[in-house]
Amino acid sequence: MITLLVRVTHGPEALAATLSAFVPAVAAGLVGDAVILAGRQDDALAQVADAAGATLLPLGRDCWKEGARVARRDWLLCLDDGDVPQEGWIRVLERFVTSAGPEQGFARMRRRQSAMRALTGLLWGSRRVRSGDLVHRRVLLNEVRSRAPMRLSAAVERDPVFG
Repeated sequence: MITLLVRVTHGPEALAATLSAFVPAVAAGLVGDAVILAGRQDDALAQVADAAGATLLPLGRDCWKEGARVARRDWLLCLDDGDVPQEGWIRVLERFVTSAGPEQGFARMRRRQSAMRALTGLLWGSRRVRSGDLVHRRVLLNEVRSRAPMRLSAAVERDPVFG
């Protein structure tokens, strides 16, 4: 099972769009809980988090690590609010988490990006956790050093409303 870590930068509407995309994964038993990482906490964000049964945390300097500390599952899917997985992603992530251990605890969902951003990602920071990454908790907490991220055939895209 997976914990969603959702970093909020656009607000409650973008958060709701992301969380609603994961309802089928909750029903399938893949997603067990969610941690919302928000820079500003207001009533609207608190209501969305409460309705989803998610934990709401302040957005800190190393938000993914902070989310990993309170997550209930070993596998963490890191997302930004407004991110929506594309068709077929449940099967791909389920297969990965059932076969990979902490030492291979880093996988990256495909994301459409500019050529310059893709080149920058290849040259620098390929092991840096970013939105769309599936990471084992022990990797985020620096208990295990993972290999380079494995590319998954699943994709995540931004909802066009939230850019």
